[in-house]
Amino acid sequence: MDALSGAGPRRARGRLGAASPGARAAGAPWARFSAWLECVCVVTFDLELGQALELVYPSDFRLTDKEKSSICYLSFPDSHSGCLGDTQFSFRIRQCGGQRSPWHAEDRRYDSGAPVSLQREPAHYFGYVYFRQVKDSSVKRGYFQKSLVLVSRLPFVRLFQALLSLIAPEYFDKLAPCLEAVCNEIDQWPAPVPGQTLNLPVMGVVLQNLLPAPVVLTSVHELDLFRCFQPVLTHVQTLWELMLLGEPLVVLAPSPAMSSEMVLALISCLQPLKFCCDYRPYFTIHDSEFKEFTTRTQAPPNVVLGVTNPFFIKTLQHWPHILRVGEPKMSGDLPKQVKLKKPSRLKTLDTKPGLYTAYSAHLHRDKALLKRLLKGLQKKRPWDTQTALLRRHLLELTQSFIIPLEHYMASLMPLQKSITPWKTPPQIRPFRQDDFLRSLEHAGPQLTCILKGDWLGLYRRFFKSPHFDGWYRQRYKEMAHKLEALHLEAICEAQNIEAWMKDKSEVEVVDLVLKLREKLVQAQGHQLPVKEATLRQAQLYIETVIGSLPKDLQAVLCPP
Repeated sequence: MDALSGAGPRRARGRLGAASPGARAAGAPWARFSAWLECVCVVTFDLELGQALELVYPSDFRLTDKEKSSICYLSFPDSHSGCLGDTQFSFRIRQCGGQRSPWHAEDRRYDSGAPVSLQREPAHYFGYVYFRQVKDSSVKRGYFQKSLVLVSRLPFVRLFQALLSLIAPEYFDKLAPCLEAVCNEIDQWPAPVPGQTLNLPVMGVVLQNLLPAPVVLTSVHELDLFRCFQPVLTHVQTLWELMLLGEPLVVLAPSPAMSSEMVLALISCLQPLKFCCDYRPYFTIHDSEFKEFTTRTQAPPNVVLGVTNPFFIKTLQHWPHILRVGEPKMSGDLPKQVKLKKPSRLKTLDTKPGLYTAYSAHLHRDKALLKRLLKGLQKKRPWDTQTALLRRHLLELTQSFIIPLEHYMASLMPLQKSITPWKTPPQIRPFRQDDFLRSLEHAGPQLTCILKGDWLGLYRRFFKSPHFDGWYRQRYKEMAHKLEALHLEAICEAQNIEAWMKDKSEVEVVDLVLKLREKLVQAQGHQLPVKEATLRQAQLYIETVIGSLPKDLQAVLCPP
């Protein structure tokens, strides 16, 4: 993303927080602001209270007590991190009050065009944090400690970090008036639109960001993958498999910045597949889900946890995979790599960096990739080029794994010629795992991927994971909508509806009206992929059919 010189900040418009937080209609106050952010929070350190919420903008945005507590604790690095100066990181929390605000049309339009991995979170908030801790003799504790937090449902980590790096230093110097002006500027931004370049003016600069088109992955959300994965490059394949299978994983890092970047980098490994498990880029012992995640009375949940407190090594010893990373250190050409270690080697105190797991990767390591990355380091190739290499490798790996599933799923769709106007459309055939595994012999990942290994074993484990369930439900829903759309088109292309009605009872005719109306409502809500001409024809058919019925039935179907 580029920061280009541009127009200065607009004047603040009226009192902050004049809107009702529940209303998200497109014309309401703060509607444009809420297309990007839920609210902006300021968290400070109070000698008597500890971390405390100092400000929330808009001022009447409702956060539950649990959400406020989570934001306060997660906005400060814990005492083990020792972060002096400025640091940026992110967290993700469960929304506690249910979906309080209705989504307006702009939200639905964005989600319908965005890749699944970049759609709005329906039940979680992201917190993007800029924390400052500097010596200050005017403060009792001797330190100025404050965090500026952007709370959003959008996973645009790079965009919001860039925004924070512009507004937070200014805010820490000038406080509330500056923040008010910024919030008013964001309330002037156009809503995010997939595939369009938007110029977003803030504080005298323009943030130019290309939002993701359905196929293209761009920089509003992408991290510097090579930098994030420096210490684990030799285990990228194993980590990709653990993410694909939705395995519980703890990332123990020296700082919230490192833990959150590593967690976000790990879950991005699966793009364009949606990450269907829970993940917490930064998690503390004060979190409201601490007991839920650390209980030993049941199997560890399918969560990727980023932590900085070594206490978690003891608390989460029963988790099957723990990745311990240290401060990044360059050693020779390739950054020093963490070693693969058995979980029994895990010590509760002074745990050395390593991937502690008993898991054996199904696929062989791609030595050619490591050689190319090493050669790039030796030739001092730019890091964004190294990241592009790594990202392309992971994308091709995910696609090679998913394409056979997509092909098999497509074969379960009824043939178009079997869809007739006046009969219920045929069913999508069931997904039979054994049939799919047999199909791999001719149409497996070996067609697009050179990696050898136990692909069948990986698919068998994948079938038991939340990601297979998430992928299958999404594809089944899309296919069912396509089937409904084809059926609607078949009805609308039928030449003579009057001839069909001749030998039908009133009950059958009314049933057709209700079904057509239901399909029409679905289609108008952008759930069915149909042309405008088909929608007009369907409306015409409904009017024709209703007109053929007795007056008393017409009155029931079309009340005044």
